[in-house]
Amino acid sequence: MAAAAAAAAGPVLWRRLLGLLPGRPGLAALLGRLSDRLGRNRDRRRRRSPWLLLAPLLSPAVPQVTSPPCCLCPEGVHRFQWIRNLVPEFGVSSSHVRVLASPAEFFELMKGQIKVAKRRVVMASLYLGTGPLEQELVDCLENTLEKSLQAKFPSDLKVSILLDFTRGSRGRKNSRTMLLPLLQRFPEQVRVSLFHTPNLRGLLRLLIPERFNETIGLQHIKVYLFDNNIILSGANLSDSYFTNRQDRYVFLQDCPEIADFFTELVDAVGDVSLQLQGDDTVQVVEGMVHPYKGDRAAYCRAANKRVMDVINSARARQQVLHAQTFHGDSLLTQEDAAAAGDRRPAPDTWIYPLIQMKPFEIQIDEIVTETLLTEAERGAKIYLTTGYFNLTQAYMDLVLGTRAEYQILLASPEVNGFFGAKGVAGAIPAAYVHIERQFYREVCSLGQQERVQLQEYWRRGWTFHAKELHADDLGGCFRKHVELLRVGGGACGHLPWSSVSPTLAVTFSGTEGMFLSLRIIYLVLNGFSVFPSPLWFFLLDVNSPLIPHS
Repeated sequence: MAAAAAAAAGPVLWRRLLGLLPGRPGLAALLGRLSDRLGRNRDRRRRRSPWLLLAPLLSPAVPQVTSPPCCLCPEGVHRFQWIRNLVPEFGVSSSHVRVLASPAEFFELMKGQIKVAKRRVVMASLYLGTGPLEQELVDCLENTLEKSLQAKFPSDLKVSILLDFTRGSRGRKNSRTMLLPLLQRFPEQVRVSLFHTPNLRGLLRLLIPERFNETIGLQHIKVYLFDNNIILSGANLSDSYFTNRQDRYVFLQDCPEIADFFTELVDAVGDVSLQLQGDDTVQVVEGMVHPYKGDRAAYCRAANKRVMDVINSARARQQVLHAQTFHGDSLLTQEDAAAAGDRRPAPDTWIYPLIQMKPFEIQIDEIVTETLLTEAERGAKIYLTTGYFNLTQAYMDLVLGTRAEYQILLASPEVNGFFGAKGVAGAIPAAYVHIERQFYREVCSLGQQERVQLQEYWRRGWTFHAKELHADDLGGCFRKHVELLRVGGGACGHLPWSSVSPTLAVTFSGTEGMFLSLRIIYLVLNGFSVFPSPLWFFLLDVNSPLIPHS
């Protein structure tokens, strides 16, 4: 992420960045290749023609639904039923969906959920930090595991943690050393898996410094699951994400089918990852190809099969459940369901977990997001929030070529997580401003500045990491109000598509309380956006303090 953004910062900045790398030819060569690639992309953008406005007509149509629209489903959600041909579809009540507002609420909820967990705790993140707040979280896990052993009726509580190998192994004190006491004390109940991208291997693995090796690929799943409750977010398990790094968080309560799916998904990725041992060594699961020492093609085939088996199995289960619920010979009424012991309210919210694992040739998130943006009609409003504005070329073309209105909320340079960092990393905020400036110039050259608006999040002492796509009235033709929320995972940028990550797509149909909740959270975020983004584009030049000087 850091290197890719830095490479886009323009010729003047680029020469200064390379000047900071004396005696490091391997890294300089890698960054040079990134610069050449981004330069070619920039040249192609300069040659873009007015035919770009035909992008919605030339793009692939929405995948065909293999069965007729379900007339018994809530009105409006037919628009998204084609997604269930790719991933499982989960129907829940909006009363079981809660949007969290702050890092502190996220942290306190996680601790509270760990303390009352009886059966399973599943936590997937890029890394676990090493500060006192992270230790507090580990202590909560230890206390809950201890209580499970001392209970009059011992529970079968299992704890599964999935992290990225390279990020979780960085430094002498790291995620691995934080979790070793749990592994040593509860070896039968705790599993720690470390995903290692198959793309980082051989000479490349030896040459790239550990600070930059995550640019090659990483584990980016962010799932925090406690029995049948799930928090889906973009936040990592680190102190800033618990205090002053703003992200988005969706809490799903009492959703056993969704909890089972994410447990199986994390288990599947864990099976193709390295297993942390009590002596801080790692081992491959028996029968699995090594991710960076073994044959890459064989490893990716095995990983693809393991993950797709989970997706297809869950999809088949949910299709059967959907048929029984809406198409059975004798449909259950609410009273019948309550009498049968199922007191959950009828679903009005539909959840589609979109999976993106490009090394394994699984690109469901990319396909679905691109299709939704392509089909966005005039009158649709799309809100995109991102802490790192680095859209792929395909998404830039879609934003500029479709008819929907876009409000894009970015991180101002001062709330970028790299602001004030030493060395190359300190130039990252300026690099993202350069990318934003290039994009905004294209918006203006096409006369689209009223339709595509950019704003920046700024809040003193805070950083910004929220990644979300929120579509309002997508399709523009529904009699009932329908919204789609895409939260977590990546933000339509280069790095997320090369990583291993899920995104949550949620369709809300006729649930005004949920609409209000989502809009309030967006307005809270947007309330700290004190100036339009173009102001930064014209203030920033080669004399800016954001750009390091040699």
